[in-house]
Amino acid sequence: MDFFTNSVLDFSSFNTLTLLQIIIIDMILSGDNAVVIAMATKSLTREKQNKAIFLGTAGAVILRICFATIIVFLLRIPFIHAIGGLILLWIAYQLLVEKEEGQKVKSHATIFQAVITIVIADAVMSLDNVVAITGAAHGDLLLIIIGVMISIPIMIFGSKLIVKLLQRFRIIVYVGAGILAWTAGDMILSDEKLITLLHLTNVNLNLIIICLLTLTILLLGYIRADDY
Repeated sequence: MDFFTNSVLDFSSFNTLTLLQIIIIDMILSGDNAVVIAMATKSLTREKQNKAIFLGTAGAVILRICFATIIVFLLRIPFIHAIGGLILLWIAYQLLVEKEEGQKVKSHATIFQAVITIVIADAVMSLDNVVAITGAAHGDLLLIIIGVMISIPIMIFGSKLIVKLLQRFRIIVYVGAGILAWTAGDMILSDEKLITLLHLTNVNLNLIIICLLTLTILLLGYIRADDY
């Protein structure tokens, strides 16, 4: 009992903000996934629709956890943290500048077909999410599992509200991009091989570099988005 209590206290004191970060990242990057789910199930009756969404959500959660597990092991390879961080910087930038494109997803008449469409679409579209949340969790698989299990149901069942909020309050997208860019900078500067190679041992200097990377991505995204 004492072990369980101490574990809960340790988790809540150290990982609550990280878990919140994972949930925010996953929800902001999952807007398109929610649209796919809505389109794949729109021809079903309400009862079948709910079953398809539930099964599709379960499949998506399991798939993302599997992807994340693979990436956690890949992060042990030298310079992978730095490469993953650079990919995240690009994702953060694209979040700010990408244009809205209509998703063309066929609606299905059976639960099985709808579930398969949801799972396959999520597998194709969620790789950026998985890279982002793995970086935010610093490879902690337990945090990733909890974050995904919380964020995906919220994203799916609250998808209409989330889309409306993102469209109405552009600042939310910038907050999400800022979190992504900060996570990217942290990933890059936590790569042990890169730290040794470039002698990046000054904590304050590293913090300044992360701040500059984050501000640069937000500024470039703002300038480019303003051109559209």
